[in-house]
Order: sequence, then C-alpha cells, then structure tokens
Amino acid sequence: MSSVDFLSQEKIWFDKPRYDEAERRFYERTNGSSQPMQDVGANSILQDIARARENIQKSLAGLKTTLCNRGSGQPSLSQQSQLSSSSAADQGEIICRIKSLELENHSLHKVVDDLRAALSKLECRVSVLEKSPAAVTPVTSPSVPYTNGTTVQQKTSAPVKDEEEDDDDDDDIDLFGSDDDEEADKLKEQRLKEYAEKKAKKPGIIAKSSILLDVKPWDDETDMVKLEECVRSVQADGLLWGTSKLVPVGYGIKKLQIACVVEDDKVGTDMLEEEITKFEDYIQSVDVAAFNKI
Repeated sequence: MSSVDFLSQEKIWFDKPRYDEAERRFYERTNGSSQPMQDVGANSILQDIARARENIQKSLAGLKTTLCNRGSGQPSLSQQSQLSSSSAADQGEIICRIKSLELENHSLHKVVDDLRAALSKLECRVSVLEKSPAAVTPVTSPSVPYTNGTTVQQKTSAPVKDEEEDDDDDDDIDLFGSDDDEEADKLKEQRLKEYAEKKAKKPGIIAKSSILLDVKPWDDETDMVKLEECVRSVQADGLLWGTSKLVPVGYGIKKLQIACVVEDDKVGTDMLEEEITKFEDYIQSVDVAAFNKI
C-alpha cells in the first residue's frame, strides 16, 4: 500500500485551522459591542486614581506648612488657650500643696511644743526624785506585780540589805535619819504582805483529764438503762459525766462506754473504779479505755 492510499483512508481534519480562524472572527464580532463599555469603566478608574493622587499631594503640602509653623515657634490660638489653661491648673495645684504644707508645718510645731513641755515636766520630776532618793526606794519595792511571791521577796531583799548597809554608813554622819528608815521598812513590809495576800487569793491553774470508761455487764439480760443510772449516780467534787453509748461485745452482750471529765487533784481512776464496781448486781468490771490530759 502506498502512502497516498494510506492518507486517503486516514481520518484527518486538514481544514481545522481555517475553522478556528472563522470561529475567532465570529466571537470578535459578537463581543465588539461590550468593548466601549469596558473602555468607559477603565477611564472612570483612571480619573479616580488621579483625584486620589491630587488629594494626597494636597494633604502632604498642608502637613509641611503646619510643621514649618511649629518650627518657627508661633503656636496657634487653640494651642495658646490650652497652654494657658494647663498653666493655670498647675498654679492652682501648687497653691493647694503649699497651703497643705503650711498646715502640716503648723501642726508639727504644735506637737514639738507639746513634747518640749512634757520633757520639761519630766526633767523637773527627775530632779525632784534625785534630791530625795530615800523616799523613792519604798515605792520601787513592789514594782513586779506579775511574778511569783518568791521572786519578789528575793528581788526586794537585796535592796533592803543595801539600804541597811547604807543606813549603817549614814549613822556615822546623820544622827537623825533613823525615823525615816523605820517608816520605809514598815511601808515595805506592809506592801509585801498585801501582795502576798493578793497572790494567795488568785486561783491557780486546775489540771483536768478526760477519761473514757468501759463498763461491762454480767450477761445479755442485764438492764443497761439501770446500769447507766447506777454509774451516773456516782458523784464527787471535780467529777463531770459526759456522753455515753452502748457498744456490742458479742453473743448479744453490750458494754456501756461513758466519758467523764475529772480534776486530777480531787478525783482519780482508782476511786471511780471502786465506786462503780460497788453495784455488783449490774456491773462485772470497769476498764479505762482512754485517758487524756486537758
């Protein structure tokens, strides 16, 4: 088969470029009416861009003029009014602060004067006390009212001995000072006695304990209500009964667990056990379950 025969049988579109050209021309003719509208839109966009450029140039020129005016040191009227108002406000604030400082200065002067007057009074009192030391010593003896009686006696005994030695030395010089020393000793003894009595009347700290007792019955037929009444019937000075409850032990038997508060100096655990176990018809034994100091 020759090439001519092969090409004649092959399905090839040789005229496609011609048809493409014709199609392009057809679409150009149909779209030719919309092109002037596109040109008008483009022209309006260019006009807007030009106007924006002019506005930017004008704003830049105005900014330059304002900067030049500020650099020349000639503020506008609004700026002058703002500066004057701010300066007036600053002056008013300064005047108020000056007035407040004057008032504080006046009050401080008054406080200083009061302190000087008090200091002068203290100096006068100190001078008077230095002139009469014998009359001051009795007053200083009970100067520690919150210490124990033994320490007070130890602290006051040393000044008494020192004063007796001073009196022995002064007897050689002043023959008429014995009456004052006797009065001072009597005053000291009287005040020490009053302090000891006051200390004795003051109540001391009472030591207390919290005890939890386990009271066990004989069997499950024991009346636990009657058993509790028997336990609470034990009364003594310094004994206070508290709450109670029934605790199961086993085989239907329950024990009574009762709390109490006692004073250690007046009531002990041995005494409680002896008094409670006296009720032999209901109580088998008593045990101390807990013991705490309060």
